[in-house]
Amino acid sequence: MTIENEHENGVSETEQEFESLLLIDDHEEEVSEDGRKVRRKGIFLLPNLLTTGALFAGFFAVISGMNNEFQNACIAILAAMFLDGLDGRLARLTNTQSAFGAEYDSLSDMLAFGVAPALICFSWALSDLGTLGWTAAFFYVACAALRLARFNVQLGTVSKRFFVGLSSPAAGGLVVSMVWVCVRYDVEVTAPISVLTAILTMIAGLLMVLNVHYFSFKDMDFKNRVPFFVILMVILLFVIVSWDPPVVLFVIAIIYALSGPVLTFYQYRKKKSKKVDAIDEGAS
Repeated sequence: MTIENEHENGVSETEQEFESLLLIDDHEEEVSEDGRKVRRKGIFLLPNLLTTGALFAGFFAVISGMNNEFQNACIAILAAMFLDGLDGRLARLTNTQSAFGAEYDSLSDMLAFGVAPALICFSWALSDLGTLGWTAAFFYVACAALRLARFNVQLGTVSKRFFVGLSSPAAGGLVVSMVWVCVRYDVEVTAPISVLTAILTMIAGLLMVLNVHYFSFKDMDFKNRVPFFVILMVILLFVIVSWDPPVVLFVIAIIYALSGPVLTFYQYRKKKSKKVDAIDEGAS
């Protein structure tokens, strides 16, 4: 055995001893490089660091909701939405996508946009409804889990331009922005308000699992040049949101949630119209 081999074996044995002491094995996964399948150890730090930030924001929202600090909880969910959108785009821009990152992102989403919004709604208004309240909260959580599971198995098989079902961050944003508006304007939690909260929570959950299509905005190109007015539109959007963040974000969430059924209905009518035209042409 050469000195070089002895050195490599020594380093390898040292690493194995270190890992055995920590009781943690290094992550290893199969990746494609130049058309070949190879195995690589380790994870990409930056995108998974952002995912960890989203996970922390979701956990902080849970703690805040349990302590009746609903405004802090809602802001934490919005922070999780921002980090969740950033980690995937950053991974694609820097070519640091991985199977580990995809799974880690889904687990983070389940807490931040599945469990946390349901718990915030339950702590704020649904607990007054008894069985109906926790049933509505659980229905939302279950739909979020089903939505994320379906999204994972559909990766690479559906168009990236559209989501099938309302995305969990959008559903979470819809639910918590409603709570934020009510807390901001001191809306008293009465029986009708609790029932409306339960209905909206269940509708948000249902939209996540229905076969309706939503624009994903994943085809937006952030690397190339854009017209000058695009920057002006972004600035204008920030200004509008700053007027009254809870109300503006709630309105945006409602519009986006409604866009899916409207888009699906339009596509259905378009296909039906084409079928009718084809039948008329065949008959003539």
